[in-house]
Amino acid sequence: MKVDIRHIAKLSRLQVKEEEIQKFEQEMEQIVSMVENLPQLDDTGALIDVNHPMVMREDVAQHHFKREELLKNAPQIKAGCVVVPKIVD
Repeated sequence: MKVDIRHIAKLSRLQVKEEEIQKFEQEMEQIVSMVENLPQLDDTGALIDVNHPMVMREDVAQHHFKREELLKNAPQIKAGCVVVPKIVD
């Protein structure tokens, strides 16, 4: 997919140097190509593995609260994560 950086810059009111336009166009085309090739996912939560819950980062886990304490306050938990309502379709 061809990306027109001049047009995007104009719409977003950004100043882009002429020598950077080709580089930005190539980078944006790579990003769009990557997104187009992402697999389609359903909303069943199949990617959540109940047997292998997510773990907190060490720099977060070592400071304030234990994960178990935090999850006690959550109304619903699945695979060690807080379940929140879907707000984007």
